[in-house]
Amino acid sequence: MRKQMLYTRRELGMMLAPLVIEQVLVMLVGMVDTVMVSGAGEAAVSGVALVDMVNYLIITVMAALTTGGAVVISQYLGSGQEGQAAFSAGQLVQISGLLSMGIAGLCLLFRHGIMRLFFGAVEPAVMDAALTYFVITACSFPFLGLYEAGAALYRVLGRTSVTMYISLGMNLINLAGDYVGVQVLHAGVAGVAVPTLLSRIFAAAVMLALAFQPDKMIRLEWRHIFCRDRAMVSRILYIAVPGGVENGLFAMGKVLVVSIVSHFGTVQIAANGVANSVSQIAVMVVNAVNLVIVPVVGQCMGSGDPDQAYDYTRKLMRVSYVSLFVLGLGVCLLLPVILPFYRLEAETLGLAARLVVLHNLLALAFHPTSFNLPNSLRAAGDVRYTMMVGIGSMMIFRLGSALLLGDVLGWGVTGVWIAMGLDWLARSIAFCIRYHSQKWRQMQVIERPAS
Repeated sequence: MRKQMLYTRRELGMMLAPLVIEQVLVMLVGMVDTVMVSGAGEAAVSGVALVDMVNYLIITVMAALTTGGAVVISQYLGSGQEGQAAFSAGQLVQISGLLSMGIAGLCLLFRHGIMRLFFGAVEPAVMDAALTYFVITACSFPFLGLYEAGAALYRVLGRTSVTMYISLGMNLINLAGDYVGVQVLHAGVAGVAVPTLLSRIFAAAVMLALAFQPDKMIRLEWRHIFCRDRAMVSRILYIAVPGGVENGLFAMGKVLVVSIVSHFGTVQIAANGVANSVSQIAVMVVNAVNLVIVPVVGQCMGSGDPDQAYDYTRKLMRVSYVSLFVLGLGVCLLLPVILPFYRLEAETLGLAARLVVLHNLLALAFHPTSFNLPNSLRAAGDVRYTMMVGIGSMMIFRLGSALLLGDVLGWGVTGVWIAMGLDWLARSIAFCIRYHSQKWRQMQVIERPAS
């Protein structure tokens, strides 16, 4: 006999809606930074756009750890082991803090080498802007890591409105800081980087303070943070390491692709940065579904009910497809209104518009199966397959096709974005085959108590 459904439609909606709003706010940070700094010229925009890709690489590695923790916490919660869920949350905070501090230290120590490695061909003005932005934002990584660890706990508990409100506060700080830094102090790139640092400090402090409060099913405790349990850490890393390798190499591929774009000149670099910023509007609901699908599927698997995991994955992906159609179409129609906010040359904005339209068409076809579906597999514990597919597709299609289409055939940044679509297509085919094979149903991350 089938178990009672873990989530009603209303409960899923209450989890998803705040995360959609949060994704809107996260997207606005990037757009506001780019719009604000565009007043300092195309070199500044290009510098910020290039560093954002490197930061994306680093943040996705840290996010893989958070995903690993969320899977373990949610599976323990689904199996009724609240004590183990709380303990795994504390261990996640410890690992996330140590990892993010280590990454920040390496970025600051090797900042010149990192920038020269990826973007050595850019103009000196672009490199100066990139270095300034990179140094300041690198200082924010430890705070971002701690915030994400605390946010993972709240998302597993279904209290996504908490992360939404903290994100709102973070964005208000960022908006006010951007205005003061760029318009009042005329600090250029530093004027948008420092508010990012301050906003992440605020987010980490508030999130951790709330996570220690006793008025919830599971909460953080100091004794769970300042101890080391190898078995628990291994469970988290079992999910996190393959995800980190996959996401890290995927993001590395994107950075290398941007490195290819950096050879096409400042106009194409700036257009690529603007298009990356605007195109996030269409996928913001899909990104929110990515966050919801992990605790939902994780709790279903923890409770020993893969049938519910299958049903919820289908329901959430339907939401993604509908949102991609509505938002993608809306963005394309509003491009004449959106793009003038970026005070750049007409040639740059025209190219950016073409890239955004191309992105939205490709996303409608392949984005949910390329990203929502593997997140469901990871939540079930099927992490090695997703890692191998992600790495292979990135190497062959995202990077190889970008070199062929963009550089060899001379299609420039347009060829690079077509290569992105080929990568999504390959991922979608591989993940659909795996999902329908049902092998993920036999995966086991935690030891469930005897019935």
